[in-house]
Amino acid sequence: MSIFETNSDEHLVIEQRDHCMIMLFNRAAKYNAFSPEMYHKLAKAYYQIQNDDSIRCGLLVANGEHFTAGLELEKWATIFQSGKPPKLSDGEIDPFGVQGIRLTKPIVMAVHGICFTVGLELLLNTDIRLATRDTRFAQIEVKRGIFPCGGATVRLQQQIGWGNAQRYLMTGDEFSGDDAYRMGLVQQIEKFDDLHNAAWEIVEKICKVAPLGVQASLTSSRVAHLQSENKALAGLFELLGPVAQSEDAKEGVQSFLERREAVFKGK
Repeated sequence: MSIFETNSDEHLVIEQRDHCMIMLFNRAAKYNAFSPEMYHKLAKAYYQIQNDDSIRCGLLVANGEHFTAGLELEKWATIFQSGKPPKLSDGEIDPFGVQGIRLTKPIVMAVHGICFTVGLELLLNTDIRLATRDTRFAQIEVKRGIFPCGGATVRLQQQIGWGNAQRYLMTGDEFSGDDAYRMGLVQQIEKFDDLHNAAWEIVEKICKVAPLGVQASLTSSRVAHLQSENKALAGLFELLGPVAQSEDAKEGVQSFLERREAVFKGK
């Protein structure tokens, strides 16, 4: 049983636990089909992660046998036909990172069973990923008369290489959790019964270390990945200054001198 079991009938359950925002797909009877309503609720959760100082990390998981079979396509068809992305309201951040800002706080994601289309594209916009060995990944949009519009055409080639990405983008073929691990798309393979516990262990580690340091590290890494290594290197000490002057940096030194575990406040 998942440590995130819920009695809620919401299709997407949002819960803050300690310093983590848990986002739980909870539509198992429909294979966690992703609706526009779920998109906007997830976008609100991402906004809260970014703007609430008490939240240091996000975790995206799902109940049921499958992470998601993909979009509830009949509800998305008119949006796609408009030629414009879903309109974001105030208090929302695009969870696909296609429009607007991207988070400066890390997202951990754990997937299992079927993880098609929207599931894979959400995964590509996260930072640490876990999967079961038999997870089934696919971008099957070309089999439905469209193509991926949640970032896969950009990020999949960055993360698994040009040829590997085109192999799956242009055919809609599946690849497994083992394949994803081999290609570096996921960082950890777990048994289904252990998946959520393993993801939570990573979240707990992130939430114990210095939040400002984590955010600066993620920011620098993203500059290098999306812009250039030289720009990231040139900005290292500009990022470091405020972090090194923080209360947490002082606590880090003091805990080292006192040979104890640091207690960070994100200040």
